[in-house]
This record gives sequence, structure tokens and C-alpha cells, in this order.
Amino acid sequence: MNYRHAFHAGNHADVLKHVVVLALCEALAAKPAPCFALDTHGGRGLYRLDGEAAQKTGEAQDGIARLQAQAPRDPAVQRYLAAVRACRAQHGAQAYPGSPWLLAHALRAQDRIVACELHPEEAQLLRSRFAGDPRVAVHAGDGYAALKALLPPRHGAQRYARGLVLIDPPYETQLAEFDAALAALREGLLRWPQGTFALWYPIKQGRALQPFRRAAAALPAKSALRLELLVRPDDSPLRMNGSGMLVLNAPWQFDAAMRPALDALRAALGDAGAAACVDWLRPPP
Repeated sequence: MNYRHAFHAGNHADVLKHVVVLALCEALAAKPAPCFALDTHGGRGLYRLDGEAAQKTGEAQDGIARLQAQAPRDPAVQRYLAAVRACRAQHGAQAYPGSPWLLAHALRAQDRIVACELHPEEAQLLRSRFAGDPRVAVHAGDGYAALKALLPPRHGAQRYARGLVLIDPPYETQLAEFDAALAALREGLLRWPQGTFALWYPIKQGRALQPFRRAAAALPAKSALRLELLVRPDDSPLRMNGSGMLVLNAPWQFDAAMRPALDALRAALGDAGAAACVDWLRPPP
């Protein structure tokens, strides 16, 4: 595995993913019962945008930097920008939070978080990042395997009726990764049918994702919601023109909250021909 997220931290795909993740966390935290979160591909948890990797690609300039400059007033976007400010208050002006950091930031003392990372060096950095947080457990290993090992979630006598599974693979081999992610979602839903599952995926050409969307709609979930942000027209097969989030068992009225958020992201991050959509592949009953 050669993928390192440090090259892509803070880009437009991270912005979309993290806006959605924080909105899901807010929905989970709205009820007093403890909840559980599993991040299957956690990376190192915290990045530096002035580091060599981020500077080499410069992708954050068209992502978080561009969004901060425009600061849309949408509540979900403002929640994300506030989380980035909180991260930088702790770790410096060039810090950028990965999804494990955001989960730990957004969830509560009674909640539990498990973050997995396959790459040994990244896993060690992730473990050291959360060494002092009793809510967070780090597993150095395959996040897909963790779905079988950890679902349905429990901690001692505590069983969790509510929670989030975030799957954010590297898509180094795209067709194989889509198949693996769909299989993992099916397995996870069978083990924990009441959980919310969120899968991030890249978009080069949207029409190539039609088989994936049909397969996602057939998963054994109560509902399947897609949220997609294209920052440029998807007429080039050679670059990532946007990305999406598939949310299974989305919280009540989550689509209504996300539509203005994605419109705000499209306006702030998009070039000519940018587009955003929030629609149901399978509407809730």
C-alpha cells in the first residue's frame, strides 16, 4: 500500500467528506445515549499543510484554503470551519484534521471511537495522537476486517444501538476498491443493521459510477443517500473531478440539511461547470 493521505489533506474531497462526517456526528450527539464510531481508514489523524507532501501537490489551496477565504454561512459548512479553527488552536496554524481527529472533536465523553490504519508508520502516528484519549482505540490493521471483529459494537457491558461507520479507502485500484467497499457495507449492515454507514468515493466520470449506484441501492439498508460534489465538469477520465459520499441509514431529514451545504460548497469550490447533488438511491420508508 503506497497511498499517503498527507499529499491530499484539505483538498475538495476532504472538505466534502468532513462536512458530512461532522453533520452525522451532530445528529448522533443530539440524543443522550452513548454512540460508537468506527473509522476504517484513519490515516495519521492530523496533517500539516506546510509539510513537504501537502506542498508538493498544493491541493489544499483549492479546498480548505478556498473555503476559508469565502466562509459560506451555511450551518454545516460553518461547523466544519469551526472544527478546523479548533484544530489549529491546538496544533498550529498549518494543521489540518483527519477524520479520527474530527470524530474525537465532535463526539462526547460517553462515546467510543475506533480508528483503523493498515500502514504501520501511519498507524503509529495515529496511536500516538490519541494516546491520552480513553475514548479512542487505534487498531493497526485492515479496516475491512475490523467490521467483522467490532460489529455489532460493544464495550464491556455497554452495547451501542446508534453510531457511525466511516469507510474512506484509498482507491488505488478503483474497480477492486469499489467491490471491496460494497462487500464491507453489506457485511456491516448484516451485523449492525441500525448503524449509519458512510462511504467516500472519487468521481472521474459520473456515468462510470452507475453500476456502483445500482449496487448501493440494493444493499440491505433502510435508506441510501448519495451526496456528490463535482468541482469541475466530469468530462476528463484522467483526473478526479469530484467526489461523493454514500450514506446508508441516514439520520432523519439529513438530506434537507445537506442540500444547502453542498450548494454552498459548489459555489465556493467549484470552477465553471461545477455541480452538486443530494438524492435518494433508496428513500427511507
